[in-house]
Amino acid sequence: MPSVISTDVLIVGAGVAGLWLNARLRKQGFSTIVVERDSLGGGQSVKSQGIIHGGAKYALHGALTGASEAIADMPRRWREALAGEGELDLRGVNILSQAHYLWSPGTLAGNLTSFFASKAVRGRVDQVKGDQLPPALQDPRFKGKVYRLAELVVDVPSLIERLAELAGDGLLAAQSIEPLIEDGEMIGLRIDDREIHAQRIVFSAGAGNAELLASAGISIPAQQLRPLHMVLVKGPTLKPLYAHCLGGGPKPRITVTTHPAANGEWVWYLGGDIAEAEGVAREPAEQIAVAQKELGNLLPWVDLSQAQWATLRVNRAEPAQSGLVRPDNAFIADQGRLLVGWPTKLALAPDFSDRVLQALEQDGIRPGNAPVLPQLPRPPLAKTAWEQLLP
Repeated sequence: MPSVISTDVLIVGAGVAGLWLNARLRKQGFSTIVVERDSLGGGQSVKSQGIIHGGAKYALHGALTGASEAIADMPRRWREALAGEGELDLRGVNILSQAHYLWSPGTLAGNLTSFFASKAVRGRVDQVKGDQLPPALQDPRFKGKVYRLAELVVDVPSLIERLAELAGDGLLAAQSIEPLIEDGEMIGLRIDDREIHAQRIVFSAGAGNAELLASAGISIPAQQLRPLHMVLVKGPTLKPLYAHCLGGGPKPRITVTTHPAANGEWVWYLGGDIAEAEGVAREPAEQIAVAQKELGNLLPWVDLSQAQWATLRVNRAEPAQSGLVRPDNAFIADQGRLLVGWPTKLALAPDFSDRVLQALEQDGIRPGNAPVLPQLPRPPLAKTAWEQLLP
């Protein structure tokens, strides 16, 4: 006979979106359990570059879009939480950089001056020079221009660790997850040898949502995957750099974030256009060669002779869109007692939780009597991509 546990909200998927939602719910008095089959944050979350976007990169063609406006308030909300003054208390999370930068090579610098003075991004960017430049760009040979964005970069592993602390006793490691159906409606989940009943169930498992929905016989909402082929570089000569390098098109030519490695060295994590369509089609060795050439052209003063290289494939899971375009906002679909959603970006985790809380309010779901939970097997924290690939 399986043991039965009741809770207000049962969340499947312990990435940043699921853990952020869980912390918001607990703060409002809801009882919660978060179920995770793998490691905490081990899907898309720990593979994220940690940039809390405010929308400027979506305005590179010269006008604000739905995407840039939807995400504009996220840096403020994250900063408040990281200071312990917002919707969550995230004090103790390591902030890698208080700003992200836009960096234009010398060939583009002149064309961009008028754009950055335009209404589209006024108040969102400031030009920096000299010793205000990111350390990796403080070289006499650097001829471009650099603009400081009011966007921060967080250390995702420490964020996941803090959100896991806020989950208290409500994290549950799972091997098998099956729907509990009563009168044609999902009333909870069978997790290994436990039955967990809930007022509402939330699927926030990223790419895992498709399998969860299939197991419940549900086909809507459909999921899309937009792949990336990221590059990791670790070396003794690397200096911190958190910047989009502009290439004149609507997407950054390359996006660099810098992460601490265990032995005191830095790891550069490379995304942007290099990691997208053409990069996805390349084999790892070819992708590394393209990245080496790109960094050699853009940052010729950086000695990469002792660097270690690796690549990482990431599938961004999102609600299906026409033409595989990226959704502007976080997404939630209401399926009776089941809510299914994707944050679409790390920065939109607060927006994701807003949408779930709004759905609960509309359905009249209130905190019940919080049960005393038995001691549950706890999922491990995820290893970072660079710990796995660049020991």
